[in-house]
Amino acid sequence: MRKAPSSLQDLRRRIYHKAKSEQPHRFWGLFVHVAKRDTLAAAYQQAKRNGGAPGLDGQTFADIEAAGLDHFLEALRNELLAGTYQPQPNRVVEIPKDKDKVRKL
Repeated sequence: MRKAPSSLQDLRRRIYHKAKSEQPHRFWGLFVHVAKRDTLAAAYQQAKRNGGAPGLDGQTFADIEAAGLDHFLEALRNELLAGTYQPQPNRVVEIPKDKDKVRKL
């Protein structure tokens, strides 16, 4: 398992300790950290390492990298900061169950 950059690990650790020690605390400034270029790049690398499947748009990691990873991350960051980012719906996968039944995941 690969570790996140130390600055991201430190941020996660500080958020965890704050959440555990002060449960009514609300993290109003968390969005600033989510929209950082380093955080988005680390999230992309983690999804790629985990073998993330294409979404409903069919865009793969290879497609993103062919078009330019920096461009993709910058466009995502700009959408987040502008408030125009709209996540795509989740891809539905049917898991077989007993006696010809399926469960949607």
